[in-house]
Amino acid sequence: MKLLDHPTLTWGYKAEADDGINGRVINYPRGKVLGGSSSINGMIYIRSQPEDYDHWAQLGNRGWSWDDVLPYFKKSENWSGKPDDVHGKGGPLYTSPSADQPLLCQAAIEAGQQLGLEYRGDLNDLPTGLGDHIGWVQQTRGGRFRASAARSYLRPAMTRPNLQVVTNAMVRRVLFDGTKATGVEFSRAGNVEQAKALGEVILSAGAIGSPHILQLSGVGDPEHLERVGIATHHALRGVGKNFQDHFLARLSCDIEGAPSMNQKSRGLGLVGEVMRYVLVGKGLLTYAASLVAASVKILEESATPDVQVLFANASYAPGASRVLDYVPGMTAGMWQMRPLSRGYVEARSPRPEDQPAINPRYLADERDQRAAVGGLRFIRKLFAAPALAKYVVRETPASAHLQTDDELLGYARQTGSTVFHATCSCRMGPDSMSVVDDQLRVHGLQGLRVIDASVMPAVTSTNTNAPTIMIAEKGAAMIRQTAKAVA
Repeated sequence: MKLLDHPTLTWGYKAEADDGINGRVINYPRGKVLGGSSSINGMIYIRSQPEDYDHWAQLGNRGWSWDDVLPYFKKSENWSGKPDDVHGKGGPLYTSPSADQPLLCQAAIEAGQQLGLEYRGDLNDLPTGLGDHIGWVQQTRGGRFRASAARSYLRPAMTRPNLQVVTNAMVRRVLFDGTKATGVEFSRAGNVEQAKALGEVILSAGAIGSPHILQLSGVGDPEHLERVGIATHHALRGVGKNFQDHFLARLSCDIEGAPSMNQKSRGLGLVGEVMRYVLVGKGLLTYAASLVAASVKILEESATPDVQVLFANASYAPGASRVLDYVPGMTAGMWQMRPLSRGYVEARSPRPEDQPAINPRYLADERDQRAAVGGLRFIRKLFAAPALAKYVVRETPASAHLQTDDELLGYARQTGSTVFHATCSCRMGPDSMSVVDDQLRVHGLQGLRVIDASVMPAVTSTNTNAPTIMIAEKGAAMIRQTAKAVA
């Protein structure tokens, strides 16, 4: 075994998931779960409702209210617009408005207003208590290029003498001396190696990888660990529990009279879009998965909007793969912002090579089912509003015949998929089922923190890219504060 000495160790992971419905398998490939941020929607930069973070604080997590976390959102940002009280300038992460405002997306915003939604010019400037609203999404993009976390944070740090990046490696377990984490064991090229920590060990493997690594290390629910043949080192029943993810169901319409991505992504249309990108940095190649987002209240018992609707000026072939259809169209997808269903991530054996069992238990809660049906019905209302209706030829055959609640729920179960917003499986809190405290330290252990989307006590309302980066900024500040205290 080779020993490497580093003050802080951070590792990534990959996995597959059984979605718990219809026996289908949802893939969470490498790059889509690192830190819990999606590579499909990761370009969308929306911080979510302020109430989300106030709720975190109300659950006993000191320092995680909206007023507490806003400075870390701003610290990360290098906003392309003018300085203001909402956005940060000079941070590592480039953020900007959508470069393009296609005709169909403009019509979608007008349609939302016709349905009574308030237009918000900045979806990251949301007052507490805001009702239904719609606006243009913001992006993590600087000029022509996506500002991923790797490009914004890791790449500039690659030349630091105290950083060594190990690739093509698999973490096997965290190493302990009693209750103190001392490093990690990993394998690469057929060899097992160890990396010893002079300071802390940091798990940032996302909502799938972090609980799996803890379980492989003997940290978790003793009953589960015994069942799969792992000796319990430290009992912590909440590891892998409380798993949450947004579940997306979509409706599409064939259209005429307006351009869509379907035509622009092929043949001469694609050539023109490439030229737009090269010459002016705009067009199809700058698009996120959606350019317009609406937040609407579907459930009567909700205090704030509870369903997110994303609009795209494109339609997709049947299935969950998001392959563009050949017929011009438009699509809107919905998810319940704060799902009540809870799933789990569990190691299936002591072998690190064996992927964990993942069951998000989508739509297990009756309220989630009502939100899904109501969200799909709202999409139909959006398509039927005058601003969009004039372009609609028909709703696509896969869903056009569905009318009853049971039919729409069955359609969601059959065709819906993850948005890659895996979260909450190492949740933060003071109770017996939480995994980390409000300093992101693993309960009952020393020198071990989890800093990724798995620590969310409850999934944020909208896309998880921006909140996960905020968690990383706040966690980094905690590490520095601890290091100064012991120096």
